[in-house]
Amino acid sequence: MRLILSIFIGLLPVLAGTVNAGGNADAGKEIYNTCAACHGADGAGAAAMKAAPRLTHLEPVYQVAQLQKFKAGIRGGDGDSKVATQMAAMTASLTDEQAMLDVAAYIATLDGGVSAVTVEGDLAAGDTHYKQFCGACHGQAAEGNVAMNAPRLAGADDWYLVGQLQSFREGTRGSHPDDVTGMQMRAMAGVLPDAAAINDVSAYIRSIAK
Repeated sequence: MRLILSIFIGLLPVLAGTVNAGGNADAGKEIYNTCAACHGADGAGAAAMKAAPRLTHLEPVYQVAQLQKFKAGIRGGDGDSKVATQMAAMTASLTDEQAMLDVAAYIATLDGGVSAVTVEGDLAAGDTHYKQFCGACHGQAAEGNVAMNAPRLAGADDWYLVGQLQSFREGTRGSHPDDVTGMQMRAMAGVLPDAAAINDVSAYIRSIAK
C-alpha cells in the first residue's frame, strides 16, 4: 500500500496539470442535453433505477478528469460494468477537452438537491471506518480535496458509493494501468472488512450531506 501511495503522491502534479480551468457554462448547457436523459435536467441522477448518479456535488475538475478517463478507455473498458461501458460510449460526443470543461461548468450551475437515503447501515461504525480509511484524502467532512485528486463525497448517492466501492474491491474499476487514482482507491476499498462495512461507510457519508 505504501508503494501505491508513493506513486500516487509523486504523480499529483502531473494529474493536476491534466485539467485546466476555463469552461463555458452556456456552451456546456447544449452539450448537457445528451447527459440529461440519464442524469436528469437538474443533475440529480436516476436514483430509482440506480443507473446514473447525481453530479451536482462534484467539482468540475473531478468531472473532467473522469470524462477524460472514459474517453481514453481507462474507465468503461473490457470487464467494467454495463453502466460504465455506456458512459464511455457517451463520451464519444465530447469532441475535445474544451467540451468537457464546458459541460462541467454547466453542471456546476445546477442544483439537484440532496439524495434520498436508500442504504441502511451502522452510522457509528461508518464514522469509524470513514475517519480511519477515507478522511485523510476526502476530508473529515467528505468535502473532497482537489490537491489530492479526491472528489467530494458528501452529497453523493449512497447506492452509487456502495456500487463503486464494490467495483474497486472486485477490480472492475481501478485496474487499468493508467488509472493511478483508481489503483489507490482499490487499495483503500480492499481494507474495508466486508459488505456490511461498505454499507456502513456509504450510509455515514450520506448522513453528513448538506
